[in-house]
Amino acid sequence: MNVICYPSALNGTVSAIPSKSDAHRKLICTALSGTGGMLPLFPPFCDDIAATVRCLESLGAGFSQSDEGLCVTPITARDRAELDCGESGSTLRFLLPVASAICNQVAVTGSGRLPERPISALTDAMSAHGVHFGGLKLPFTASGKLEGGKYEIPGNISSQFLSGLLMALPLCSVDSEIQLTTALQSSAYVDMTLRTLREFDAEIKVSTEKSGFPTYRVMHGVLSCPERLTIDGDWSNAAFWLAAGAIQKDKKASITVKGLSADSTQGDSLIWKILRDTGADVSHEFDAFTVKTARNYTADISMERIPDLLPILAVRAACTSEIDNWSNFVNAGRLRLKESDRLTATARLLESLGIDVREQPDSLSVHGGQIHGGIVDGVNDHRIVMAAAIAAISADSPVKILGAEAVNKSYPTFFEDYRSLGGKCVFEGND
Repeated sequence: MNVICYPSALNGTVSAIPSKSDAHRKLICTALSGTGGMLPLFPPFCDDIAATVRCLESLGAGFSQSDEGLCVTPITARDRAELDCGESGSTLRFLLPVASAICNQVAVTGSGRLPERPISALTDAMSAHGVHFGGLKLPFTASGKLEGGKYEIPGNISSQFLSGLLMALPLCSVDSEIQLTTALQSSAYVDMTLRTLREFDAEIKVSTEKSGFPTYRVMHGVLSCPERLTIDGDWSNAAFWLAAGAIQKDKKASITVKGLSADSTQGDSLIWKILRDTGADVSHEFDAFTVKTARNYTADISMERIPDLLPILAVRAACTSEIDNWSNFVNAGRLRLKESDRLTATARLLESLGIDVREQPDSLSVHGGQIHGGIVDGVNDHRIVMAAAIAAISADSPVKILGAEAVNKSYPTFFEDYRSLGGKCVFEGND
């Protein structure tokens, strides 16, 4: 599916969708609890959340939809499970260790770029603790129960390896310890995992050893579901609307996103500070955050903690108007391992729209100027598609985006919300 987005002003209020990161963790912990519970989740589910629900069903959990949300009945242990993770890296890396702590046999599949995304650091750690893998990459089988004990894993490849083990090890029969062998990147996501597990009464102690890297001591035991569950508003996807507010040509237009927490542990909540520090007119009241254009200054930003923000921050940088207007995004090498090579994909997006960029192995520099119309390949990456749609509002002619259905991975209603704010777009073949 292709979409043509036209230059337009976005104005008004949109509700933040539920955080995909928070929902993954709470779905899993609720299914692992002794009682199950009710989560405020409603269809349409994005593809990644649908993948986690599908895999939890294979593990023996039950789901039913009501007016109150998604009712989760706890997992009933099975000897064998089949995990179809789709294109969701979170589903794979969280549920592989969880499934191996529950089942004797697990068959795992995935699609898109998921079979190429790194997993060996996790499978190596699991192999040292009772699990045998029938292959080095998807599809593969895993046999044998995951055992507790002392684990060592790197922290600089994916924080999801650590999060998956933190969710799985309480299920083992003995206490465990996880020692990081490198510095931890995307630490905010691990903080979210720890917060969720503690909400479910898991006992986890974190300390820093002589190496300077964290150690996590995980007590074995049963998770207990709290009486009332909430899901954070999604800062990662709200970032597209907030950045859109900062790049509009209509100085009177503003965008408000409601349903966000200023105290969120989501790393991408930093978008608020970044937009403020780079010249946007920002304000917030309770859970509503508003942005409108003032000035756009250049920026030098490390992407180590906020890799998912690169595409939309690069679009914002393309709209700067200072004399020496290069913005630099560094520590971004891990973006090459996302749904696309997101570093290259972001560079190609901007080049397709007439913006000068300099791509290096671990960084991207963006020269501000006038965004032009053009054709952008969405490369099956939801964040590239959404960034291109936001770029179109400040372009001087239409932007055609190929493969716009990629938004279903995280934000199925993105273009509905785009239109509700005044965005003009036409899907090819539709009125």
